[in-house]
Amino acid sequence: MRLTRPDDLNEALDLLADRHWHVLGGGTDLYPAHVERPFAHPLLDITAVPGLRGIRRTDEGWSIGATSTWTDVVRADLPPAFDALKAAAREVGSIQIQNAATVAGNLCNASPAADGVPPLLILDAEVELESSERGSRRVALQDFIQGNRLTDRQPDELVTRILIPDSSAGGRSSFVKLGSRRYLVISITMVAARLAEGQAAVAVGACSVVAQRLGRLETVLARRNPGETFDDLVQPLHFDDLTPIDDVRASAGYRTEAARTCTLRALQEIGS
Repeated sequence: MRLTRPDDLNEALDLLADRHWHVLGGGTDLYPAHVERPFAHPLLDITAVPGLRGIRRTDEGWSIGATSTWTDVVRADLPPAFDALKAAAREVGSIQIQNAATVAGNLCNASPAADGVPPLLILDAEVELESSERGSRRVALQDFIQGNRLTDRQPDELVTRILIPDSSAGGRSSFVKLGSRRYLVISITMVAARLAEGQAAVAVGACSVVAQRLGRLETVLARRNPGETFDDLVQPLHFDDLTPIDDVRASAGYRTEAARTCTLRALQEIGS
């Protein structure tokens, strides 16, 4: 096995353009996936590349560097719209995992049960990718993750940042996760919700191959009149587009019911 640890972004991009690599950030998904079997490609460790770690305010909104860890998210000074993301960060495995696992790695792993995806979806996150040959491009997170373990990242591209626009960083948010126990568990279902003046965003994870925004419910919530309760507004039909699976952790029907219950809890946590 070959491992290379460049300390320059251009060097990393040149290496990616030259051959296929496994990109290594925290390694908390990559190493478990290769227990008792060899790596198909050499490892490109990007943790020494300057500028890839850190959470910063920009002219456009907020930037989360690709090698920023979930502990970095928890400790960052962020507005209330990011509360769901912080709550999800505390649910990503153990403290030791949170100290090593990266935000970008959670997205690139593209698990249907990735805790970080719904909170970033409700923030209208974009993924920035760079290539030595084709330069930089941005892809909406909802388009970046295309299926189970499948993303829009090309072999010669590196995710460098996750970007949150100012227009989506208002209001308050909440995250509710349901598993078979309280901690260290894969989600049966999870919901992130954000409410702001005239805005609503709700995303459900672990109930489809890719986490989904609930567009019809968002429209109803954004038009909510004083006195209308969430129980009145959140209806089963709003979850019709979900395609949960039956497995050892829960049936499809249970997941659908749980998604509605978790949605109500998330909205009630935010309040009016």
